Amino acid sequence: MATADIVDDGYKPSENEPFMSERQRDYFRRKLMGWKDEILRESRETLAALQSENENHPDIADRASSETDRAIELRARDRQRKLISKIDAALSRLDDGTYGYCEETGEPIALKRLDARPIATLSVEAQERHERRERVYRDD
Repeated sequence: MATADIVDDGYKPSENEPFMSERQRDYFRRKLMGWKDEILRESRETLAALQSENENHPDIADRASSETDRAIELRARDRQRKLISKIDAALSRLDDGTYGYCEETGEPIALKRLDARPIATLSVEAQERHERRERVYRDD
């Protein structure tokens, strides 16, 4: 069956259908691929802008400002690279049938959470436990 036959543009996953049905998996695959494509497009634009702004600033303040902007862009690109690897991991989970299930409990992750954060690997409850543990160790 072609992908276009499974999900139309107005489709939203619902609790009234089987969890991680073919239709839901296709929806999340499209969402993840679209997000990845958008990040890669933005990354190419950023790289082109950084390359075109390779001028030499005679004024030290201009040069410092330009270097600060460049450092911020490079940090953003590093975050994007990490996000792409999380998107790829989510796509891999879609392929192996583990997508949408909490890594900690094995229970389904709420569809609303997956729609808002399609790379989620923990249910809201498991994520909150994880964050509480992090706070406790950080406060020591």
